[in-house]
Amino acid sequence: MESGSRFYSTDEFKLDAKWLIDPKHLFVGPRIGEGAHAKVYEGKYKNQTVAIKIVYKGETPEEIAKKESRFAREVAMLSRVQHKNLVKFIGACKEPVMVIVTELLSGGTLRKYLLNMRPRCLDVRVAIGFALDIARAMECLHSHGIIHRDLKPENLLLTEDHKTIKLADFGLAREESLTEMMTAETGTYRWMAPENVRPSAENVPEELSIILTSCWKEDPNARPNFTQIIQMLLNYLSAIAPPEPMIPHRIFNSENTILPPESPGTSSLMTVRDDIGETPKAKMGDKPKSLFFCFNLCY
Repeated sequence: MESGSRFYSTDEFKLDAKWLIDPKHLFVGPRIGEGAHAKVYEGKYKNQTVAIKIVYKGETPEEIAKKESRFAREVAMLSRVQHKNLVKFIGACKEPVMVIVTELLSGGTLRKYLLNMRPRCLDVRVAIGFALDIARAMECLHSHGIIHRDLKPENLLLTEDHKTIKLADFGLAREESLTEMMTAETGTYRWMAPENVRPSAENVPEELSIILTSCWKEDPNARPNFTQIIQMLLNYLSAIAPPEPMIPHRIFNSENTILPPESPGTSSLMTVRDDIGETPKAKMGDKPKSLFFCFNLCY
């Protein structure tokens, strides 16, 4: 894999064997998302529930080459970066179609989550927790020389308990060294960098407003990096929700009675314990409720 001043191509890109998906073990279910470059389905891979991203092939030779380059670049970046706040990469294949398989996050997108909350707003502590998840994901990418370029609520996925956010969709990501490519495919207008759009910090607490506006300074070199942003957010979170004091261990005194081994009370407890028995186990062979269709019939 080369990282010079040109696109990846599927001819020169070689994926490690451990990341290669066997299409025979891949089954596609209902569609859960669609974008300009791909469709995303819920599916199964070797009895594991996954998200299956099928990349559009393109029609003209130029378009096909561009799609293949984008696919190869996204797979290359996903396969080399792992973090708790980045969607987990499972594997990919190029034939019969270009497919990227990741973990399935059933909590949905951050955008849908926020829309469903209206007219209510996120609790400030929850919002800061989400911001920390996003900042940590971006810090990881930047430490590997990767610029995501399409950071927006649609690409932020929540875990089932809605407590953790993971960043997805590396289709527009670029290696930092490929600076001449940074003007192409610039992402979503509303979520562009501060050079293009500066949101308002009105009706925001003063301490939080300072953090936000520091990220929108006109001079990019004056803006904090994500490591600094994480620390500022942690400081703010500590100020609004200081950690609870440690509760000292209970000190036992002579009033705490300890039953001797031969005590009738001990025997009674052991009898009750024996009556509890084992927890019933799930029956083997239970079939999943969802019906998944064959991969070859879905695309």
